[in-house]
Amino acid sequence: MAAADLARRATAEALGTGFLVATVIGSGIMAERLSGGNVALALLANTIATGAGLIALILALGPISGAHMNPAVSMASAIDGALEWRALPAYVAAQVGGGVAGAVLANVMFREPIISLSRHARTGGDQWLSEVVATFGLLMVIRGTKPAAAPFAVGAYISAAYWFTASTSFANPAVTIARALSDTFAGIRPVDAPAFIAAQIVGAVLATMTFRWLSPRSAP
Repeated sequence: MAAADLARRATAEALGTGFLVATVIGSGIMAERLSGGNVALALLANTIATGAGLIALILALGPISGAHMNPAVSMASAIDGALEWRALPAYVAAQVGGGVAGAVLANVMFREPIISLSRHARTGGDQWLSEVVATFGLLMVIRGTKPAAAPFAVGAYISAAYWFTASTSFANPAVTIARALSDTFAGIRPVDAPAFIAAQIVGAVLATMTFRWLSPRSAP
């Protein structure tokens, strides 16, 4: 694996994660401002934007880097041998850095403070279980879907998981970190983020081990 190739792939991961976070946070801000206090309507708008954005980003960047945009997905891919272990740190660093940049971009676009630590409490067993389930399901969809259909399957799954999980399905450590940096509708308190990330890793590992048994030849 040439350094130039890894740099291109990492850049694609940074761009994808940045645009994903900007979509999540930006649409959350817009939805909150336009919904007149109707939280269900705001969540619906946030859901539609995120699902649509995911489809577009995976279609655009998938041929370059796989469009993981998610350290949990990259980790699972490395476990299965689809991603070189030596590439994993670059992927994760790009995803986290891109996510932070996306949060800053969304804040600036909507005239919010460049970085404002979220005060949105998201904690408790129900939230942690939801993140295990959300991340397990995401990996299940990725592992079980043909590559051509994966962008649409992932977008559809995340849209559904926004509503059937108590946590609204973060399912992504990089996005969790980034969302802690915006005190808006989509935010999460920094103190709550580590437990979310731990639950996401658990969900990803469980899904990977399960599908290595169910479908040994499949790969993310």
